Amino acid sequence: MKLVHKLLVALGVYLALSVVAGIVISEASLHLRRLPLRHQQQFAALMHERYGAELDDVQIQAADGVVLKAWYVQPTSFKGSAVVLTHGITDNREGVAGYGKIFLDQGYAVLLPDARAHGQSGGDIATYGIREAGDLHRWISWLYTNKLSASECVYGFGESYGAAVVLQSLAVERRYCAVAVEDSFSSARAISYERISGPLHLGAWFGRTLGLPALDSALIYSRLRYGVDLLKPSPLYAIEHSSVPVLLIQGVEDRSIRPYHGKVLAAAAPNHVRLWMVPNAGHTMAWSAAHHEFETRVLQWFAEHRGKSLELRSVSGQ
Repeated sequence: MKLVHKLLVALGVYLALSVVAGIVISEASLHLRRLPLRHQQQFAALMHERYGAELDDVQIQAADGVVLKAWYVQPTSFKGSAVVLTHGITDNREGVAGYGKIFLDQGYAVLLPDARAHGQSGGDIATYGIREAGDLHRWISWLYTNKLSASECVYGFGESYGAAVVLQSLAVERRYCAVAVEDSFSSARAISYERISGPLHLGAWFGRTLGLPALDSALIYSRLRYGVDLLKPSPLYAIEHSSVPVLLIQGVEDRSIRPYHGKVLAAAAPNHVRLWMVPNAGHTMAWSAAHHEFETRVLQWFAEHRGKSLELRSVSGQ
């Protein structure tokens, strides 16, 4: 009986610690460190010097009233289409500004939004695509209302967290001609098993077994306090329910979001998804590992799908 009593006490302590851990996980996941903009003047000067363009500060209001902010740049060589670039977690628009030059050099305009709860955008919590997908839908409507004709294209480009947001926006936004994303997770459920195991340097098996009480506690807490289901985000679901052409870029050496996520996403919709596995590339390091090929593949992907996507949009009445 003493052994049984000790086991029950140990179980009770473990469950209590799991509840505490779950609350900590939930708060840390939803309330992220906000990185301020630091290089706006330098970026504005570069845009003016290199592209004869102004760095326009623009904003919209999200469905829940949150004010979202972005930069819009339209080069003098503008050819009519635009690319929306989305940044990684705890970063801001400056984190993907460098990629903007790839597209500005080719005559695309670029829109660089801060995700909600990031940079200068409003919002107290990040929801990993649940609300951000609708935010991107509103940004694209802003582009077509204010900057683009209906006969031109909007493309999406994102990395890591931003990649997952772009993919999830496919479920609510059909006007993309194509998107290219780097190192997205496949689903919140799959990545959560890895994240909860990470601090202990254990495999995903821990998250699926001994770590489940802490994970369940985090889910219950986030639902009750914030009305957010932390397991709802799913780029996989969005890809399966969209026909927008997707180029998945995945670093072979990525240890943050492991390569199998890219393989799962690609296998879900082989008719309109292409996977490029980049050798020697860590997390969001594909441009560094294969600089010329990265630019060539992304630009060709966008060019390849322009005519077909516009034709499909015309037939569907979008």
